[in-house]
Amino acid sequence: MARSWYAYNGVGDPVTLSSYNFAFSKPACISGGRLCAIYATGTGVNPSVISANLRGYIADVQLTLVARPDGSAAIKKYAYGKA
Repeated sequence: MARSWYAYNGVGDPVTLSSYNFAFSKPACISGGRLCAIYATGTGVNPSVISANLRGYIADVQLTLVARPDGSAAIKKYAYGKA
């Protein structure tokens, strides 16, 4: 399935589909303690699913202040934070 960037609205539950809005471009944020955006399955206004792996990445961003998954620059990041 296709994936798109979705911006977190900042008020809803970070694992609820309606807490995200479609983003037309990759976000400028990347690291920080507040969730910024996710790269999730879907092409509509909201993501179509937030997988168990993505839920883990979301939690890790909030704990570590670093985009997830962490590792080399070659690894695709699926959850971004902001300061």
